[in-house]
Amino acid sequence: MTGMQVVVDGLLTRYELAGKGKLVVLLHGWGDDSRTFIQLHKDLATNYRVLTLDLPGFGGTQAPLMVWNLDDYATFVASVLQKLELHKVYAVVGHSNGGAIAIRAISLDLLRPEKLVLLAAAGIRDRGSGKRLALKAVAKTGNATTLWMPERYRQSLRKTLYGVAGSDEGAAPQLKETFRKVVRQDVQADAAKLTLPTLLIYAADDRAVPLRDGQRYHQLIKNSQLQVVPDAGHFVHHDQPMTVRRGIEEFLR
Repeated sequence: MTGMQVVVDGLLTRYELAGKGKLVVLLHGWGDDSRTFIQLHKDLATNYRVLTLDLPGFGGTQAPLMVWNLDDYATFVASVLQKLELHKVYAVVGHSNGGAIAIRAISLDLLRPEKLVLLAAAGIRDRGSGKRLALKAVAKTGNATTLWMPERYRQSLRKTLYGVAGSDEGAAPQLKETFRKVVRQDVQADAAKLTLPTLLIYAADDRAVPLRDGQRYHQLIKNSQLQVVPDAGHFVHHDQPMTVRRGIEEFLR
């Protein structure tokens, strides 16, 4: 995926668009970038037109100059689609924070897909959870951006996060405050508004966004189905790519 570039809302934005047919949009999680979907993008592009993009602050897209929340990221995704003249979205696939962005965007009527796929989607902010309390505490020091990731991903994704602005300590300080805002923004009320067909794919062994979050979304989203993937962690689309691919393809048919 070599990628293309376009200026959206004043930010140089990297994206990839391939395939023909109905449009499927892939949204990555916090600290990650569109490369997380290289194989899934390739697979889906055999039957669909597929758009992946680096969200602001990650990969090849410039960091926002101001502190953002989920609403700002949702608005940005809508602006990308408008800029690229992609007016009809068939499905959105969101991993982790990308799933929270998708839920918020649909709730705000910024995106109007026919179907939604949530891969280990974040957005349920249970203050009673020890994991989330730890994230909140570490966020104060600015070190939480990759805390929840499997060790094998942390180093490369930390470089991705800070690479846009230059150094590991002082780079893009607004992203640290953005992280704090994002991890405090609960989208359960937004999820309860959704009526579109939704596929929830959660890993049985996810320690970052636990299966109970997927079960909660399943309760909130009326027209949803939950697929639990064994022997996989938070990056379920990496750990069990064939299972995830088959689940998404069947759902999109």
